[in-house]
Amino acid sequence: MTGTTEENTGEAVSRPRKSSWRYIGPGIVVAATGVGAGDLVATLIAGSKFGYTLLWAAVIGCVVKIALAEAAGRWHLATGRTLFDGWRSLGSWTTGYFVVYVVIWGFVYGAAAMSSSALPLDALFPGTMDLKWWAVLCGLVGLAFVWFNQYAVFEKVMTVLVGVMFVVTVYLAIRVTPNLGDAFAGLAPVLPDGSLIYTLGLIGGVGGTITLAAYGYWVNAKGWTDTGWMKVMRLDNRVAYITTGIFVVSMLFVGAELLHSSGIALAKGDKGLLDLSGILADRYGTATSKLFLVGFFATSFTSLIGVWHGVSLMFADFVSNYRKRGASTTGEEVASGSREKSLPFRAYLLWLTFPPIALLFLDQPFGLVIVYGVIGAFFMPFLALTLVWLLNSSRTPAEWRNGILSNVMLAGAGLLFVVLCVQQVRELPW
Repeated sequence: MTGTTEENTGEAVSRPRKSSWRYIGPGIVVAATGVGAGDLVATLIAGSKFGYTLLWAAVIGCVVKIALAEAAGRWHLATGRTLFDGWRSLGSWTTGYFVVYVVIWGFVYGAAAMSSSALPLDALFPGTMDLKWWAVLCGLVGLAFVWFNQYAVFEKVMTVLVGVMFVVTVYLAIRVTPNLGDAFAGLAPVLPDGSLIYTLGLIGGVGGTITLAAYGYWVNAKGWTDTGWMKVMRLDNRVAYITTGIFVVSMLFVGAELLHSSGIALAKGDKGLLDLSGILADRYGTATSKLFLVGFFATSFTSLIGVWHGVSLMFADFVSNYRKRGASTTGEEVASGSREKSLPFRAYLLWLTFPPIALLFLDQPFGLVIVYGVIGAFFMPFLALTLVWLLNSSRTPAEWRNGILSNVMLAGAGLLFVVLCVQQVRELPW
C-alpha cells in the first residue's frame, strides 16, 4: 500500500494525510470491543458506592488507553511491521506467552462473551428459549458474520452498534438528571476510604483488553500501512477513547444518581445489568428498560465480534511469523485482506466458538478459572512494557520513537497494570 497504492479517495497512501473525520473507523471498532458489559457494571458499582467522586479516575483511564493504543498504532505505521513481529524480536519468551494466553484466554472468553450477549436477549424475549441456547446462537451468529465478511463490512456494523450504545448510554445519563456541580467536583483527584481498588479498576479496567493490541491490526486492515497515515491514526485513536469516556461517564452518572442516593446494590458481573434493567423499569417504565436492554446487547455483541475478528487476526499473524521463521510480517499483508480468509484466522474463530459452547453446559473447571485469571492479569503489563521497549529501541525509526510524554504515560500504565495484576491474582479463588 505504499507508493502508488490508492484508497477510495484516489490519493496516494504514502502522502501525509490531514486529520479528517471521514477516515475514522478502527478507533470506533476498538472502543466498541474494549467496553464490555462487565466494564459497565464495574463503573455502575463505583458510581453507586462513591457517587461522582471517582469521575477523575475514569477520565485518567481513558487517557491511559489513548497512550497505549497510539503506541500500538504508531509501531505498525512507523515500522511497517506488525506488533507480533515486534514482540518476536524481543525473544522467544514473547511467543510462548502469547500462545498460552490466546489459547486459554480464548477458550474461557468465548463462553463469557456468548453468555453476556445472551443475557439481554433472554430478558427481551422471555420464555423463548433457554439462556444457554441464546448464548450458542450469539456465538454462531458471530462466527458466521466474521467468517463471511472482511474488515470493511465489519467496521460498518460495529459503527452502527456503537451508535446504539451511544444513544442508549447518553439517554440514560440525561434521564437520571445528573448533578453537574457534583460531577465537576468529581474531577478533583480524591480517594475516599475503601475506594482504592475501585479507583484502580476504573483507570485500568474499562476498555483495557487484548483489543488494545489489536488496534494496530485494524489500522492496517483499514489500509493504513505507513507514516502518511500517522495524523489520521492519532485522531482516530482520540475519537475512540473520547467515545469510551462518554460511555463510562454516562454509566457513572447513572450509578451516582440512580443507585448511590437510594443505596441500591447491583450484582457483580454481567447480571448486574439485568438488575439495573429492573430498576429502570420501576423508575422510568418498560420502554426505558427495553431500550437499555438493547444497548446492553449492543455492548456485549460488539465485544464478541470484535474479539472474534481482532484476536483472530493476531493469531493469524503469529502463525505467519512462525512459518516465515525470522522474516518480518508487514502491515501490507494485513491490509491485503488475505489474512481474514486464511486457515489460521478461521481456525482460531472456530476455537473461540465451539469449545466454549461445550463450556457453557458445564461448570467452569476450577483450575481453568485460576489459569485464565492469572495469564489474563499479566497481559496488560506485558503490552505496556513491551511497547516501551520496542518504541525506545532501534527497531523503531528515530523520528517515531517515544518522547518524554509517551514514555511517562506508557511506563505509568505498565506500573498501574502490574499493581492491578497483583490485586487480581490475590482475589482469585485459590
